[in-house]
Amino acid sequence: MASPETHIRTCPFCEATCGLEIEMDGREVVSVRGDDQDVFSAGFICPKATGIKSLYEDPDRLHAPLIRRDGELVEAGWDEAFAVIDERITPILAESGRDAVAAYVGNPNAHNLAGLVYLPAVLKALGSKNISSASTVDQRPKEVASARMFGGGLTVAVPDLDRTDHLLMLGANPLVSNGSLMTAPNARGRIRGIRERGGKVVVIDPRRSRTAENADEHHFIRPGTDALLLFALVHVIFQEGLETPVDNVNGVEEVREASAGFAPEDVAGACGIDAGEIRRMARELAGATSAAVYGRIGTTTQEFGTAASWLVDVLNAITGNLDRPGGAMFTRAAAGQRQGGKAPVLGRWASRVRGLQENFGELPVSTLAEEIDTPGEGRVRALLTVAGNPVLSTPNSDRLERAIESLDFYVAVDIYVNETTRHADVILPAPGPLERGHYDLALYQLGVRNVANYSPPVLEPDMPEEWRTLLRLAGVFAGQGPDADTDGWDDLVAATIAQRSGIDASEANGHKGPERVLDLLLRSGPYELTLDDLLENPHGIDLGALEPRMPDVLRTDSGKAELAPEEMLADVPRLKEAMGGRRNGGLTLIGRRQLRSNNSWMHNLPALVKGANRCTLHVHPDDAERLGLVDGGTACVTSRVNAVEVPVEVTDSIMAGVVSIPHGWGH
Repeated sequence: MASPETHIRTCPFCEATCGLEIEMDGREVVSVRGDDQDVFSAGFICPKATGIKSLYEDPDRLHAPLIRRDGELVEAGWDEAFAVIDERITPILAESGRDAVAAYVGNPNAHNLAGLVYLPAVLKALGSKNISSASTVDQRPKEVASARMFGGGLTVAVPDLDRTDHLLMLGANPLVSNGSLMTAPNARGRIRGIRERGGKVVVIDPRRSRTAENADEHHFIRPGTDALLLFALVHVIFQEGLETPVDNVNGVEEVREASAGFAPEDVAGACGIDAGEIRRMARELAGATSAAVYGRIGTTTQEFGTAASWLVDVLNAITGNLDRPGGAMFTRAAAGQRQGGKAPVLGRWASRVRGLQENFGELPVSTLAEEIDTPGEGRVRALLTVAGNPVLSTPNSDRLERAIESLDFYVAVDIYVNETTRHADVILPAPGPLERGHYDLALYQLGVRNVANYSPPVLEPDMPEEWRTLLRLAGVFAGQGPDADTDGWDDLVAATIAQRSGIDASEANGHKGPERVLDLLLRSGPYELTLDDLLENPHGIDLGALEPRMPDVLRTDSGKAELAPEEMLADVPRLKEAMGGRRNGGLTLIGRRQLRSNNSWMHNLPALVKGANRCTLHVHPDDAERLGLVDGGTACVTSRVNAVEVPVEVTDSIMAGVVSIPHGWGH
């Protein structure tokens, strides 16, 4: 009888990329522990890591395609499933054009090498302008601001946590999220390290979050006013002559002029933070030996999300902390990071119904329902979703669900029948994380340290590899029928990437699929690594601390960081109008992240949802008394489009006038 075997993996469940030791007895997961030798996480894991066992063993996970027969989803063979897809979707493309088929890409694809490598080929073969993703409901404002300032959507300045002396965080809770657009395993230890070396951590949040509880200082702020506070900090720094702008930037004087109307005394009433405190925060930020300003989901899921994202990096730049050790820096990724070229062109097309603009090849997912249910030429008739559950995780979900029910055809690539995919005509499953290779192609571009780590599959999949499923879909969309040559498509993808990278595709000898593409990207990257190098180092390769990268990292037309993009300055008058006071005079609803959760896609796992109900409404005691709510009771929360009943949790950890429900629940 064979003894249990230990496999080294990277956790695929959030942005922290923690190393795991997974003990297997045959095909049974015996235990999941942190990998003490991992070069990045050094043994740290959070409770989500144990979910890999639950996910692998989940009886609800799909192992065969489902097709709809007589109104019911039933198991079918792969050839039959693709025959149905070709039979149903090809006529729609022929009759109504490419835009008649929409696609939605969910959050798990950001953690999936096959999805990151091959979905672009699928979407290009589809050729539709009606593409959207989970990014359009959370992080897109940061990507747009980074593109305008630095020339790339993922050219994001991340806090140099391990060396900074002063960290100012807005709308971020990395002790629970493990980082967001900031790949940082053991965020708690890294932030604790700032305080232990004599630095300071300041949190701005409408909630006293777990991160705020571990900070030196926490300030409640009215939701949606982060940009006002940030502009006030900019105002003080310029007014008091505290600025030390970094080199390689344009627009300092334009920002100085724009900040003139945002004195702390002007914004204090709107944001709920005393003017004297704002001035003190600005002075301490500007006077720190090194400092970084960091804003996340709380700053991007709001009306002025792009302005807040812009002003975060304006502050980093004018305090001399952009692109310097201990400040906000740019990761040098081992693979997949674009080198050179021009900044992306945004707004190349607009949605049919409301005229909302495209960015990074995508429309806001909030347009999807109306593009389906609004009659007229160009109406969406069919849908593809890949690892997504937009009925649960996007705005006005009831309307979207009704719209999806009205589609002529819907195909999903997913491991579950969920709130969205239950309406599909065909569901194509994919192997689980233990059955595929793993490399964090996107997340390593945002690391607080330069690292590279690849995990080979632990188990043979009991179905086609996901990359083959995706390329077979590409073949259908390209008119090649249900039996496309996936090896030929793979060769084309590899050749395209090799040509773009300036190397020969044949250099990746012995590899196929996403591993071949990864090898090519590593070979053409700044460290000239190979996949074999990573296979020989299962605990990862430490490529060193972040280093200054400007101006080489910039892809703006000027070759400098643009502190005053035209679109940002044009929005300043609208932001100024927002100082007029709170709208409606009532409560503002915000979301919150939970340590055992990552959006909606992990709530099917008992190990991650056991214990007390964590889907509760946080209400301040004053509001609870005024509204007649009691701890443990029930409240009905109503918006313009829907209402939900939720258990009440009365707590002074939330600001008066604000209530909070965690996002992603509803299974």
